[in-house]
Parts: sequence; C-alpha cells; structure tokens
Amino acid sequence: MTELFAGIDGGQSSTVAVIGDERGAILGRGIAGPADEVGEKSDSTRLRDALRGSLGRARDAAGLPGSTHFAAIVAGISGYEGRIYGARPDLPTDRLVLRHDAPIAHAGALAGEPGVVAIAGTGSVAYACDKNGGSQTLGGWGFLFGDEGSAFCIARDALALMMAAQDDGGRSLREETRAACDFFAMDSLRQVARAFYAGELTRERLAAFTPVAIRFARFRAIADRGADGLATLAFRLLVEMKERRVALAGGLFADADFYERVRRGILPAVPDAHVGHAKYEPAVGALLLAYRELGLQVPELRQ
Repeated sequence: MTELFAGIDGGQSSTVAVIGDERGAILGRGIAGPADEVGEKSDSTRLRDALRGSLGRARDAAGLPGSTHFAAIVAGISGYEGRIYGARPDLPTDRLVLRHDAPIAHAGALAGEPGVVAIAGTGSVAYACDKNGGSQTLGGWGFLFGDEGSAFCIARDALALMMAAQDDGGRSLREETRAACDFFAMDSLRQVARAFYAGELTRERLAAFTPVAIRFARFRAIADRGADGLATLAFRLLVEMKERRVALAGGLFADADFYERVRRGILPAVPDAHVGHAKYEPAVGALLLAYRELGLQVPELRQ
C-alpha cells in the first residue's frame, strides 16, 4: 500500500497544503485561511481550522477519501515558537510535526540543500542551514519590532507618509491617498486607521496594499530600504554560516525591481554567492521534511 505524506505552509495570509506519495509525486494542493496565532486567544480555532481546511481541500483535489491517513505531516506555522495558544490541530496522522515557517521555506527554496533563504511576504525573515545541520535566524521579529522588507511594513510606512502629508495640508500625495482609499473601499485614511485598530482590517489585508503602493515613485524608496535591509540580513548569514547559496522566497519577489534590489545588495558583499528564486514553494518544503521524518530521500518531486 502506498504511503502518503503532507506538507503545510501556515502563513499570515493563507495556508497551503500539498499531498505527495512515497515516490515524490504531488497528488493534490489545497488552500485555506491564515494559520498564525498572533493576537489569538485560548479559544481560537484559527490554526486548527486552517490546517484541517487546507489538508482537506488538498485531499479532495487528489481524489482521496475522507478517511485517508498520512504517514507523516509537517506544518510550518508563521510565528510558531513551540507553543500552541488555541485549539490543538487534529490531523489524520501518527506523526505530526509543527515548526516555524522559516525551515519549511528554506527546505522548499533550496530543495533541502544548505544555504540561506530570504523571505519577503506579509512578514520577512532570513534563515540559514549549513551542511552540518546548524541553523541561524536573523530578522523575523514580527510586524511591531522588525520585518524589514515585508509587505506589511512597506504598506504601513506608505500609509503613514500619506497620513503625515494630510496633517501637513500638502497636496503631493493626493493621488496616492485616493488609490489607498479605493483599494480599501473606504472614504478616508482615518477610516483605514480606525478599521485596522478595531481589528476590522487585518494585517494580511493591509499588506496586500503593497503592490499598489510601490507603483508610486514616492513609495518605491520605502520598498528599496526594505530590500536593502533584507539583503543585509542575508549576506550576514552567508558570511557567518560560511555558505554561498541564497534563495529569495515570498510574494514580494514577484516584483522584479524588489528581487533585483535584494540580489544586488547581496552580491557586492559576497561576490561568489549564487542568488536565485526559490525552487519550490514552502508547502513543498514542508512535504520534503515530512519525507525526512521517515528517513525517505526523494531525489526529485513530480508536480
């Protein structure tokens, strides 16, 4: 009987699950809502529901029955540090491993090989693993204390500039302000701020404004500063961990200028570094780690 494995990427914006068989064939993929527990209370089912929902949709996409049991499941959770604050996940496996999302992104981006991954999505972090199994993290302090180069921070700083310009009575950011109000479907920046503080506007929704914001030259500088900060974290890890491979992962790297800014920020400091896009998405990285839980080495995944 073929054994089945699953990898799950529980992010701040969405949760993605993939299912693979023991030969490395990916059979199905499913998406559910965000899984991180930042700000959640003890009765929260956010994490449990996101993992269960994404796995269920991946199982349906693969044409598998509801009674399907998995040999191992690895789930990477944004902000996870070894503690579950809400309802515990209840997935159909005897081997469920929860990890921070950085290791699964690393495993996917570098196909399980050593090196550095720089992640720029709703949040940001730089994470490295060396050939001896050592690891180190820089950044990833969350939306209040860090996350330079993240979509949330870029959107927040762009909105802050607009709000300051409004207080100054200036007209220079009127077009940008109109774009922001249209994006959030609100009449004013004060409504945007109030909605965020009231919890009606999520961090994920705020971060989603970044692709709109960076179309404006005034806000491109904010993105550039974030890219420079993320590049600095990545090349520090390259030097400290004595590695030479960097993968750039996360939604912000779909923007060619942001990608090039980070890449160019790394190469002058470490000229012989190889910098490129992630090979696999984080959910696939989690799947690779699920195989490793049972000692399986899958040379190449078939998607």
